[in-house]
Amino acid sequence: MKGFNIMTLKSSTRFFNGALLAGAMALISTEAAVAQPASSTADSSVRLVQTWDKTFPRSEKVDHQKVTFKNRYGITLAADVYLPKDRGNKKLAALVISGPFGAVKEQESSGEPRNIASPDINTEDFMAAVDFIGLQPYVDRERIGVIGICGMGGIALNAVAVDKRVKAVVASTMYDMSRVMSKGYNDSVTPEQREQALEKMSLQRWEDAANGKPAYQPAYNKLKGGEAQFLVDYADYYMTKRGYHPRAVNSGNSWSVTTPMAFMNFPLMTYIKEISPRPILFIHGEKAHSLYFSKTAYEAANQPKELLIVKDATHVDLYDRMDKIPFDNITAFFNKNLSFRSLCSDPGRARIRDAGI
Repeated sequence: MKGFNIMTLKSSTRFFNGALLAGAMALISTEAAVAQPASSTADSSVRLVQTWDKTFPRSEKVDHQKVTFKNRYGITLAADVYLPKDRGNKKLAALVISGPFGAVKEQESSGEPRNIASPDINTEDFMAAVDFIGLQPYVDRERIGVIGICGMGGIALNAVAVDKRVKAVVASTMYDMSRVMSKGYNDSVTPEQREQALEKMSLQRWEDAANGKPAYQPAYNKLKGGEAQFLVDYADYYMTKRGYHPRAVNSGNSWSVTTPMAFMNFPLMTYIKEISPRPILFIHGEKAHSLYFSKTAYEAANQPKELLIVKDATHVDLYDRMDKIPFDNITAFFNKNLSFRSLCSDPGRARIRDAGI
């Protein structure tokens, strides 16, 4: 996760359109402001592509710019900044938006070796994006929100739990990456299997140390036949023009063999209750194999919270299907909770809703 979308929002207006949210799925974004072409702490080894390189059309309603900034580990992050053209001179609300886990890790960032994830560093990346947008003179620091998608949805919740600067968060089609890596899908991994996996990865560390480089898992999303439908869906997204990027981990590349180790000992949802009294909106597809992640997180979170279930939607439908993504609901959520009024005026609201789409 080394790309961000940074968006700045106008109060009391519709701030989403198809291009903006689809862009968030290509890189992690923060629409906070048109920032410097590159921050003063930028890594000169990171060369940003300046041509329009998205899989969605460029919107004429926003100004777009690529920027870089560093997290507290010294890793340079790349971001796409989108700013409304009719913004005027008022300070704006802002969103930090992430793409799915493995969709953006190596597209534009510094750091070696590549394709290695960390629950701690990925959490820090969200907070570094909040640092960045909060320094922009046209951003209202009291009106910053976060949207996390897929595996980065769970990491977004972990970041917001500790970063009290964020006033509202949306987790869309989320995974709990620590849960799935340590317990498998539907918690099917036995304690014995967990022990065997950790034993294998522990020994792999000696091999990696001896070789001076990490070994990598088999390539992701290359189908051989007979896979579960959700894996077919992933391949249809990551291996086609819908979401393919030659440097994305999920587009026929892979994580290191030892990447799961930290996640297996790092329960991301431990402090989800501490997001309250700031509101959470969970969004998930009715037909998604991953729906149980949102349901469990919803039950664990304190109020105010909402679970919006989109009819007939699969997991990847909420990546880029414009007729499935509930833009109106997301818009209403942030317009309410990033307004100039008290952000928690109704701390008792909690409900599960059906999107009826």
